[in-house]
Amino acid sequence: MERLRASLHEAPIIDKDGYEYLVHPISNGVPMLDPALLREVVVGIVRNADLDVDKIVAPEAMGIHVATALSLQTDIPLVVIRKREYGLPDEVALQKSTGYSSSEMYINDIEEGDRVLIVDDLLSTGGTLAAITQALDDIGAEVADIVVVLRKVGESALDETDYEATSLLDITVEDGEVTVH
Repeated sequence: MERLRASLHEAPIIDKDGYEYLVHPISNGVPMLDPALLREVVVGIVRNADLDVDKIVAPEAMGIHVATALSLQTDIPLVVIRKREYGLPDEVALQKSTGYSSSEMYINDIEEGDRVLIVDDLLSTGGTLAAITQALDDIGAEVADIVVVLRKVGESALDETDYEATSLLDITVEDGEVTVH
């Protein structure tokens, strides 16, 4: 994870109303995402994730590029949990709350008995992943694994579920600097 570590130390940190916000190519698409960094991340996920699954699931928006690259590498189909309702048969709505927003998301193409791998860019407050795991449980899907590229150290809403996420790197953002743990 050399490239990922180096990229964290190069990433800008901006103040968003007292919240130190890391602006990183994996979690924001800004600055520009180097293909070598994305490749390193996908290799890291392949080495750490349970890939004996029917589908890869990723929330819109910033988990999509990582999950797409993983899907291409593994030939496992990808389902994107969208922020837009389509009204398709069996569409499932979920309410997610994060540290900075609350909104609905919509799951399509997941069925009872599907074994899934959830992939996302960043675990911070855990609100999105907690809501997704609850919705997948309600559908009757089996969450085989959850892998995130980065996890901010600290409590999260995912702690209140039966699930744990594997991260490629754990970080803290404090006083304008990123610390990798």
